[in-house]
Amino acid sequence: MIKNENILCVSYTSWEGKYTKSVVQLMSLLARENKVLFVEYPYTIKDVVYGLLGKNDSPALRILGLKKRLQVKKTSFGTEIYNWVALPVLPSDFIKNEKVFRWVIRFNAFIYRESVKWALMKLKMRNPVNVNAYNPYYGLSLIGKLKEKANIYYCYDGMNTERQGNRAIALDQEFSRKVDSIIVTSDYLKQQKDRLNSIVDTVKNGVDFPVFHKAAKTAPHNGRTRKKIGYIGSVDQRFCLDFVEYAIRKLPHYDFEFVGDVRNHIIQERLSDYPNVKFFSPVEPNIVPQLLHNCDAGIIPYLPNEINKNVYPLKINEYLAVGVPVILTKFAELKEFEGIARFTSTKEEFLEALISEIENDSVEKINARIEFARGNSWENRAELFSDAMEKAIGGK
Repeated sequence: MIKNENILCVSYTSWEGKYTKSVVQLMSLLARENKVLFVEYPYTIKDVVYGLLGKNDSPALRILGLKKRLQVKKTSFGTEIYNWVALPVLPSDFIKNEKVFRWVIRFNAFIYRESVKWALMKLKMRNPVNVNAYNPYYGLSLIGKLKEKANIYYCYDGMNTERQGNRAIALDQEFSRKVDSIIVTSDYLKQQKDRLNSIVDTVKNGVDFPVFHKAAKTAPHNGRTRKKIGYIGSVDQRFCLDFVEYAIRKLPHYDFEFVGDVRNHIIQERLSDYPNVKFFSPVEPNIVPQLLHNCDAGIIPYLPNEINKNVYPLKINEYLAVGVPVILTKFAELKEFEGIARFTSTKEEFLEALISEIENDSVEKINARIEFARGNSWENRAELFSDAMEKAIGGK
């Protein structure tokens, strides 16, 4: 594991939240031997207003400087990281005119960059290793401005062109060419980034195995009259509604439970009409293992489209760590899970796999899933991430 480094993580996410975030897990573990500064998502003035009105979870008072921008966060791994909230920037995604958009981005980048430099100075963090977590917009403005040892792009998803337009792809590609190395989370992403940078490493998502293993099943729920199918995570545009609705309709004696934010309300409207369907609000990550323990199967029904080819779902290892059967659509190349999870291409296959995996579950299969997930712990992933960071530093 890399040691005695100053690690700056410029993130496109917040530290807090209802879902497990790979960057949070990895930085928490790297903090065992290094000083880590995690810079929050670049909040906008709009985020401040909505936060004050209670319409979102943004830390409005910290953004405004009315509470400490710099805080120490204790992690689930027993480590501590420094957490910084930068000055607010102007909203930009809605801007259609490219010249105006570029001007706003340059202005925002200046504000963000100076705020990051102030945090580094305050913590006396010199020559940081700059890990940019899916934030190329602001990453471009930081390259060469921090006397950094290396610039590493942690790219864990494809760019969202629906929200940010084709400009997102252009900025992502420009940033990918300029950094010292890229770390990706899927084989498909690696294929894309290999065209843009000579050093690309794959570190796939993991699982907090000790936490999930505490809730692991020891045997199938054979005594149940009604089987339970679980889904943990956002219900959004990735979701394959047709497959899931078909299974719900054909299995009225099975209960389907969805836990997470509903971002595509058409899905909830259609599925809520079925008496064997329930939707629940997001829960804290430490509650998820017990919810999965009570399930007879877990599903990951994503649409097989271009954006989902980038995905290595966090939840697959979480399902397996508890021992539940996993049924997926063939939305991405996840060859390492063949034989341990069921992949389906049609709604009929999806239905058959659900029935078969539940009805034919066994103690042996449960134990095999758990042992497979053990090898995908966040500790193991952090070691790989550390190796990739050392390669970038050495290459520089």
